[in-house]
Amino acid sequence: MPQIQDFASLAQARAAGWPRTVVGLLLNDPAALPALGDQVNQPPYKAPPKAPVLYIKPANTYARGGEAIVLPADVSEVQIGACLGIEIGRTATRVKVDEALEYVAGYRLVADLTVPHAMFYRPAIKQKCRDGFCPIGELAARERIADPDALTISVSVDGAAAWQTTTAGRVRPVRQALADVTEFMSLHPGDLLLLGIPANPPLARAGQSYRIQADGLGELVNTLVAA
Repeated sequence: MPQIQDFASLAQARAAGWPRTVVGLLLNDPAALPALGDQVNQPPYKAPPKAPVLYIKPANTYARGGEAIVLPADVSEVQIGACLGIEIGRTATRVKVDEALEYVAGYRLVADLTVPHAMFYRPAIKQKCRDGFCPIGELAARERIADPDALTISVSVDGAAAWQTTTAGRVRPVRQALADVTEFMSLHPGDLLLLGIPANPPLARAGQSYRIQADGLGELVNTLVAA
């Protein structure tokens, strides 16, 4: 499968099945904010966030299931941020909560790979945006998933169960996330909105393989290799 960097235009990349853009939600797990402690009350904001906190996974991070993900020499291990990717089916601008799913084409498993870091307010570009740090699974049509807010996602590392989470109980469930994000930015067909990774995701290092699974979404498998 060609890498997205091999394409001369966005249209070519979209025709090959790559996302237009990937936007993720931070602190969407109720346990994530308390884990930051008093850091949220420090400058520059001096208060917990009220609006969605977003980040971008740029095109250089995109990878497929089955691909080997190269860990740079300065990266000893990564967090395996297994999360739900919501693929947009039609342009979404200021959508209403009760109509939000009408803008969804389907769902994908996504591995939001991240170098462990302690900073919250400083954008984690170096930690989240390394080449290949956003493996993306196959699309499951919206109709195949009865309730995107009731999915169990599990991660195994080298065949051993390492972590399990659920999309239930998020600060912003799928419909609310779509409504809140599109209140100030449009999402277009092919965009992916990541529902966000829960607190304390598992770690893996070069030489290990991980498998992410969820009912109705299949699996996403990659091997980490050293540079």
